[in-house]
Amino acid sequence: MNKVPPICHLFAGQCAQPERCPLSAVKAGSIVCIKQLDTSPDVTHRLRELGLREEQRIKLVSRQSTYICQVCNARLGLSQQLAENIMVETISAPPQAA
Repeated sequence: MNKVPPICHLFAGQCAQPERCPLSAVKAGSIVCIKQLDTSPDVTHRLRELGLREEQRIKLVSRQSTYICQVCNARLGLSQQLAENIMVETISAPPQAA
């Protein structure tokens, strides 16, 4: 059974509800805390094995063709579909360009 991810409304490129957003909606350079994995049990288990688990802080390094996350001193590449199913809370946003 496929879960439908919660709707996240974006405002000016950022989540209108900062408490939870999909990882795919976060700007590169942000540090986030994973709140929920909306994936199949097999994928959820594998993500947890890789260090992507609830309450884990990660940094979104890049968001181009793949989403590169730094977790536990390692970098992992995630597809856009997977990034859309990882709900996060922003800890710190990237610095604004002057």
